[in-house]
Amino acid sequence: MNLEFIQKQVYHNSIADWLVSALIITVTLIIARLLYILLSRVVKVFTSKTETKLDDLLVDKLETPAIFCTILIGLNVALERLHFTPASDTYIHRAFVFLTAISITWFLVRVVHALIEEYLRPYSQREDNQLDEQVIMLVERGASLILWTLGVIAGLNNAGFDVGALIAGLGIGGLALALAAQDTVKNIFGGVMVFLDKPFKLGDRIKIGSFDGFVDYIGIRSTRIKTLEGRIVTIPNAQFSDSPIENITIEPARRIVTVLGLVYETSPEKLQEAIRILRNISDTSTRVINTDTLVFFENFGAYSLDIKFVYFIRKGEEIFSVQSEINTEILKRFNEAGLQFAYPTQTLYRK
Repeated sequence: MNLEFIQKQVYHNSIADWLVSALIITVTLIIARLLYILLSRVVKVFTSKTETKLDDLLVDKLETPAIFCTILIGLNVALERLHFTPASDTYIHRAFVFLTAISITWFLVRVVHALIEEYLRPYSQREDNQLDEQVIMLVERGASLILWTLGVIAGLNNAGFDVGALIAGLGIGGLALALAAQDTVKNIFGGVMVFLDKPFKLGDRIKIGSFDGFVDYIGIRSTRIKTLEGRIVTIPNAQFSDSPIENITIEPARRIVTVLGLVYETSPEKLQEAIRILRNISDTSTRVINTDTLVFFENFGAYSLDIKFVYFIRKGEEIFSVQSEINTEILKRFNEAGLQFAYPTQTLYRK
């Protein structure tokens, strides 16, 4: 009776065949678990004792694809011994071939990332290098895109699909998609121009349009900026081709323009003394470029005699700290000299 039960046909296969396939899948999952333990606890411990980090990275990148491939092989063995309709058998076989190509591509992409992390990224951190973070990001993403594209095409081709005919059949649809994706294409080309022209790099403070902040991420399609208010703004790369970009980080010096208004009762001698004080403050400060300072009597204002004071803060100095230091010194020296700052006033004459 038991023999008759296990020989009973369910979906074109006996119960015995289903049980054997289920057992194969269970054993495969156990093997995958053991493989995970072997890689994470044994092999990683061994590779951590070697001088190079490349083997550690390769093992780390190999771990997940290897487990996936093990499970995939077990499923393939379990399902290959079962029989369904001819169409179902064909689709199952094609699915396994395609997934095998994807898993191999996955492993290759992770290996490329490991090689970039081990060799290119440390090289970019050297002072005498010719590469920077943007180029490495472009190489990494470009290699991933190429490998995934080739992997998908190879998987479809080995699975029995006519890739050439498939691409030709998508011609009209591809044209419609291209028309709909014009902005995306513009953003991608804008991203390429950012990588080639290098108007800024990660960490630079830039101004574009009404946004002022630090570059947090540079992608192929968009760039993220962390504004001075702490907000994250995502800007399509196409805007960098159409809009002027002000890179504040690479400025040689920060130009500061200050207009000081003195009361109209100030004598010409006191006005010249104020100019001398401002020039002396600039000359004695080590945080500004002394040779580029401008101080002159600019204008007869509505209620003040205006002196324009233009100075340049040296690159690398903390901008707000220098401004505070200079302004404090001006206030102190002007008070000592008896120079009075003007404020809006009105004079009424009565007959």
